[in-house]
Amino acid sequence: MKVLNLQCSHGHGFEGWFASNDAFETQLAGGLVECPLCGGKEITKLLSAPRLNLGSGREVPAAPQAGQQQASTAQHGRWLRAVRELMAATEDVGERFADEARKIHYGEVKERGIRGQATREESEALAEEGIAVMQIALPTGLKETLQ
Repeated sequence: MKVLNLQCSHGHGFEGWFASNDAFETQLAGGLVECPLCGGKEITKLLSAPRLNLGSGREVPAAPQAGQQQASTAQHGRWLRAVRELMAATEDVGERFADEARKIHYGEVKERGIRGQATREESEALAEEGIAVMQIALPTGLKETLQ
């Protein structure tokens, strides 16, 4: 098993686990590797220290990361937790978002947290009606259960 340090074109760092380097290259070429934070598919492999098992039962720890990388990783972790909480607390209404937001705003249905898709025009029309909406780009991977 190969654990690779990867980075998308937006600078988000993450780990990827692959059977081999060839498996990583094949999946990358097939567009199957994407950033878990933004969904970007322009991925580069970063240098990483190998995990060494010297037979003594003790692992040799990898070199510590720079403080900035640790802070960035912590921020990404907090963002992922917040998005998971948001998704757990809201109903996905899909493309019916604008209609459902209006029904809630005008008291036609019970108030609840919703999420979904709206076009730019729909979002602007909602804003003109005084209905506050927030756009959050969610990568495909966050819409499913993460392991």
